[in-house]
Amino acid sequence: MNRLILLACAAALALPTACSKLEDVGKAPAFKPVEGSNEYYAMTAQGGLPNAAERRRPVDSSSLWAGGRKSLLGDRRAGRQGDIMTVVIQIDDKAEISNQTARSRTGSTSMGIPQMLGLPQIIDQALPDGATMANAANANSSTNHNGNGSVRRNEKLTLRIAATITEVLPNGVLRVEGSQEVRVNFEMRELIVTGYVRPEDISRQNEITYDKIASARISYGGRGQITDMQQPRYGQQVADILLPF
Repeated sequence: MNRLILLACAAALALPTACSKLEDVGKAPAFKPVEGSNEYYAMTAQGGLPNAAERRRPVDSSSLWAGGRKSLLGDRRAGRQGDIMTVVIQIDDKAEISNQTARSRTGSTSMGIPQMLGLPQIIDQALPDGATMANAANANSSTNHNGNGSVRRNEKLTLRIAATITEVLPNGVLRVEGSQEVRVNFEMRELIVTGYVRPEDISRQNEITYDKIASARISYGGRGQITDMQQPRYGQQVADILLPF
């Protein structure tokens, strides 16, 4: 009866977690929303970075070297809503962690009363055969523990994608979003990137690397017949969540 009660309690505790996981069956892991984060408030708050008007340098109208976007030496980098820039994604991360723990302890305890005014000998006569006060207690203990842990991770990704400025924040920071889809036969490859960019980090080639994008969200995957075959069936995913073992 006690076992049934314990199993029922464990099932009641695990049910909310299992139900929340069932909602994700057949879905890719979702990104955490950027809105509401500390980064978002820091970039949207007034008084942070100088705004776009403060960054512009006045150009003398009589100068031969005009600073217009269409001039020979003009700045053609993206900076307004609707402008397009190139996002360069070159991820080559490696991580290797190894931990090893060893612990050992041995203890021995022995206690006896071989001589004490002749009392042990008198007590031995009253004890059962084989029992004696000479070796009243003897205990040995030994513990041994070994632990090993290792993590090896290697990720490499090289991609280029065009992103569009969807919003210019009051402090001049640019919000960019880009998506790309390529279909080969019956398989669709998709790439999505979003984040926040400072105009100063955009190169003269109108490019920016992913490591200069704040709150970057990069998704590279696909959908189609091949992707469907690589995913476990919904029934198997549900069983993996509900089964306790």
